[in-house]
Parts: sequence; C-alpha cells; structure tokens
Amino acid sequence: MRKIIYLTTCILLLNFIKGHAQIKELLPKVKAIAAEHPANIGFAAMDLQNGKLYEYNGRQHFPMQSVYKFHLALAILNQVDHGILKLDQMVKIEAGDLDKDTWSPLRDKYPEGGVEVPLSELLYYTVALSDNNGCDILFKLIGGAPKVTSYMHKLGFKEVNIAATEKEMKMYEKAQYTNWTTPRAACDLLNRFDKKMLLSASSQEFLIKTMSDTTRGSSKIRGQLPKRTPVAHKTGYSGVNSDGITTATNDIGIVTLPDGKRFAIAVFVTKTHEAESINESIIASLARASWDFFNQ
Repeated sequence: MRKIIYLTTCILLLNFIKGHAQIKELLPKVKAIAAEHPANIGFAAMDLQNGKLYEYNGRQHFPMQSVYKFHLALAILNQVDHGILKLDQMVKIEAGDLDKDTWSPLRDKYPEGGVEVPLSELLYYTVALSDNNGCDILFKLIGGAPKVTSYMHKLGFKEVNIAATEKEMKMYEKAQYTNWTTPRAACDLLNRFDKKMLLSASSQEFLIKTMSDTTRGSSKIRGQLPKRTPVAHKTGYSGVNSDGITTATNDIGIVTLPDGKRFAIAVFVTKTHEAESINESIIASLARASWDFFNQ
C-alpha cells in the first residue's frame, strides 16, 4: 500500500512539474520572437478548453484596423438574432457608397452601385474578403461605429473602442488609433464567441464559416501552421504611411488542433518600419509557437 501511495505521489508530482514547465514554455518563446523585431507587439493566446490565458503586452491598446470587422459582424448578427435585421433582407448600395480608392471586391463586382444585395452577402464581403466599402455600409446600417462600442461594453468588454469608419481612417491617419483593443480583450471575446455565448446557433454557424473562408492575410496566423489546419480568423492591415511606418498589421482567430481542441490567438504588430512580409512572419511565428505549445 505504501508503495502504491509513493508511486501515485510521484506521478502527481511529475505531472505538476510538467504542467508548470509547459506553462513557462510559451511566453519565453513569444518574448524571444518579439525581441528580434523593432516593433511594438501584442500577443494573447487562450486555451479554449480551460480558459488559461498567456499574454505579452496583453493590456496595451493596439489599433485594430480591419480586425474590428469581427466586432461589427457580431453586433450586426446580434440584431439579426433579435429580429431587428434579417440575413436575407436586401440592402441598397448606391454609387456614393463605393469609394473608388480603397480595398473593395464589392465595388469591383458592382462598380456603378444602384443594386440591392442580401445582408448575408454584405457580411461575407466585409468579413471574409475584408471589404472596406461593405464595412462602412454596415456601420451606416447599424447606426454608426460607436454603436458597436456600446454593444461590446454591454457584453462586458471594456478594453475595446470603435469610433471611426474605414472612410474616416483613410481621411485622418490618427483616427486609426481610435479603434483599439487589448490582446487580452480580443481573446476573451473569441472565447465567449467559441463558447456560443453571444449569438444564436444559426448566426454562430454563419460567422464561423465566414471567418474560415477569410482570404486576406493567409501568411499571418495560417502562415506556418500545418496545411488544412482549421482557422477562423479576421485580419487587419493599415498599409505603409509616408514615413515608411506600418501603423498596424494584425490577426485574431480560433485555431483547431488535430485532436479537436481549440485555442484563441490575437497578435498585433504596430509602429514598425519592417517589410510587411516580415510583419506577417512575426504573426505566423507566434501562431506556430502557440500551436506547438497547445498541441503537446
């Protein structure tokens, strides 16, 4: 009996030590990757099975860029779930809604405007294809960017602020900084979303599929992961300003491991002079380090 107790104690002790060693493995790797680059980097990753969070600069405010289209989609779909909007309702797109000097596959499809498209299609363009015109049409539909902030705050996410449209960010460079989140808050939001605590089953399925179909930023979170790894994500990118500075290049999402378990990850890279390929590789490296850690 004493031998059994001794062996059991040893096993428990080894598991305890192993568990703590694993906890310490991820963040040193994150810090080592961040130290290689002259940029401000924010990172958070969460085990979606137990809610454990690992963060680096996790409470800093980072400009979101198009990452905020995920928040906007949640707000729109919340109104769908409450019967205020419908996914199959038609939304009028006028020529004046289609900025000719911005990223917009929607404009490329309907260059003259004067058409009606289903709300579901507008959401797909905005999230999966990161369409800037689609984004601003949705902001107008919901009553303005601050409405999304109000929705986030009502959910309890205070470390989020959304104030400027795509058009406003284009016109005023500093407006980019009014749309911010912390990496911690981004992971918390993904966690609540993954737990199906925010949307109806049909809205949840729609948004997960749309995020999984994202075509922009394939070299970010997905960049170094094994092929065919399921990733539902939303990217963001500011472009390079006249001083050669990238204000923000980001990616947040949910990654599914081979055993079916999932983790949430949010990476924000800001104020960097490095080439976008390098910035994307930072995000990819951090995502791979997280995948390796959670896949142990």
